[in-house]
Amino acid sequence: MAIFLTVVLTVYILANLYIYLKGHRALAGAGLPIAAYMAVFILLASAFMFGKILEYRHSSVFTDVLNVIGGFWMGFMLYAFLLWLTADILLLLQKPFHLVPDASMPGLKLWLFAAITSVTFLLIVAGFINAVTPVTKRYDINIGKSFSGGSDSIKIVAVSDIHLGSIIRKRSMRQLSQMINEEKPDLVLFLGDLLDGSIGPVLRDDLLSYLDLDEPRYGKFAITGNHEYMSDLGTALPYIEGKGIQVLMDEVVKLDNGLQLAGRKDLSAMRLPGDNARISLDSILSQCNANAPLIVMDHQPSRLSSLAETPVDLQLSGHTHNGQIWPLTIITNRMFELSYGMKSFGKATVIVSSGFGIWGPRMRIGTRPEILSICLHGRSE
Repeated sequence: MAIFLTVVLTVYILANLYIYLKGHRALAGAGLPIAAYMAVFILLASAFMFGKILEYRHSSVFTDVLNVIGGFWMGFMLYAFLLWLTADILLLLQKPFHLVPDASMPGLKLWLFAAITSVTFLLIVAGFINAVTPVTKRYDINIGKSFSGGSDSIKIVAVSDIHLGSIIRKRSMRQLSQMINEEKPDLVLFLGDLLDGSIGPVLRDDLLSYLDLDEPRYGKFAITGNHEYMSDLGTALPYIEGKGIQVLMDEVVKLDNGLQLAGRKDLSAMRLPGDNARISLDSILSQCNANAPLIVMDHQPSRLSSLAETPVDLQLSGHTHNGQIWPLTIITNRMFELSYGMKSFGKATVIVSSGFGIWGPRMRIGTRPEILSICLHGRSE
């Protein structure tokens, strides 16, 4: 974890330094004052880090504001970096041909500064609008096993990666409640990262209380994601369960219609000792009836090919956000066997959701926030 944080912090600092120098040189080259630019840049670039540090010490509206500003700055940083890098490459390629006279370079760099800043700002606005307009993604899935109790199907709503905290708050919970209730599900599943990190902002305003759901016939269940392990797990799990959501920690429950629901601890639990560690899928499946319908909830879509040799009918995952903002989508597509959507591995169907919420910038470009509405149809007897 220390190595990962060091790498991330190094990349963050270098990217910001690159963008800062581009703006500094553009303004200085045009003879414009840079003191205000320097002050604003430093405040914006440091907002996210200070927001997170202060949030873990004492959550407040001030830390919420810092996290929101810092999140948007991360989006700005990504696209400003890519646009400046593209501009530098083009300027380098034209150099042997002298397409841009040296005398025109200061004016061009100032124009690039204004254009790149404006385009990046518009991308942030568009990404924000997209991020606050989630959709319902619907699936119809047939399995070769029968339900019991006279039913032949079940309606499931699954939600991943809400990231409830300083950015995803009351309005989002009301919106999510309405979307879930409109589907009239028999079963509601939360696929990890229900919380964003520090539980302080959640407890401060009791944010999960704004999730107002009609009681589904077969209940509400959740699993942990990697962000629950960044929080105070000993406080987070009782808080979630206190809202009527049962958290499955490498456990299997059998519903009245015969459906077996297996909820796995997040991969983050692999680093924990003893009883807190994550157990193997084989150990979980040994608790199941291979002839009855079986759903696995696993936050991170890892080792999906191995499901082909199991009696699992459906696995539901999240974690990837489908990259959240392009071009990070390209990275997640290479990291995971399935980064988003539905795919079969043997007789097992896997669905990976892009998630309802966000991490970092409240923006999505090239992806959509969503909930899953799944009609699972069993074999008729």
